[in-house]
Amino acid sequence: MRAVPAPKVWVTGLTVGAVAAVVVLAVQADKGTKPSVALTSRPSVSASPSASARPEPSATAVPDASGTGRRIVYSLGEKRVWLVDASEAARRSFAVWPGTVDPAPGTYSVSLRRGDPQTGSDGVRIEHIVYFTAVDGVNVAFSNAVDGSSPPPANGARTGGIRMKAADGSALWTFGETGTKVVVVN
Repeated sequence: MRAVPAPKVWVTGLTVGAVAAVVVLAVQADKGTKPSVALTSRPSVSASPSASARPEPSATAVPDASGTGRRIVYSLGEKRVWLVDASEAARRSFAVWPGTVDPAPGTYSVSLRRGDPQTGSDGVRIEHIVYFTAVDGVNVAFSNAVDGSSPPPANGARTGGIRMKAADGSALWTFGETGTKVVVVN
């Protein structure tokens, strides 16, 4: 009669480690203790600061002297827009890329909206166009480029488009109904 060899069992380090972890957890559970993890250091991400790096303005800090009530606030200096609800809470804030013609600081209202894609005065296809004033015959409006770009205005061209990312353009479009107050601050 021939002896049948026992099957070979291959155990890897990973399997041994997993079994050991399960055994430790089972023992702790049986004793009523909870496993704990101690962190010895916090991971961090750092980049070397550059001379031109500026901290992002607070997305919720609506500029002083920007009025009250439900409104769109546009800061010329910060190149930023806030969508402020009736309770004075900033529902959204985002950076914008203005054209070459700025509106004067003051209070305006949304006068016209065009949702379908149009060609802007700079030749770029735009959508979600929210007009609120004109300066020396140049219409000033918020919009976003259909392709998501934000090209700088052509040299010498007088443009009143205040461009933003597509998601921000959609949010402003929804918020900025005809008659909505627009407050421009320095």
